[in-house]
Amino acid sequence: MKTTARSILTAAAVLGVLLFGSPLRADQENYTLTLKDHHFAPETIEVPAGQKVKLLVRNQDDTAEEFDSYDLNREKVIAGNSEGIVIIGPLDPGTYSFTGEFHADTAHGKVVVK
Repeated sequence: MKTTARSILTAAAVLGVLLFGSPLRADQENYTLTLKDHHFAPETIEVPAGQKVKLLVRNQDDTAEEFDSYDLNREKVIAGNSEGIVIIGPLDPGTYSFTGEFHADTAHGKVVVK
């Protein structure tokens, strides 16, 4: 019975990593982006090179927005008046752009990796 329970927990953990990526570590840094009036604030965030980081995107608009970045290889739709998490990295030093795909004319920003 213990072996079966352990096998199920192991399989669930593996499935979670496959579906959602590697789990966050306590030492990973967190950054917050706020989307309001179809603008990201701050427009530029600086993150450390070589580390995974968590972006908490708070959409304060009534409409959904898609965090989209070809440079970061990330897309995430965030419903209006809600939050979403985007994990990025580890990244090499440089500048990586992102947009709010549904309002790309105003919702844009960049991640500067140092």
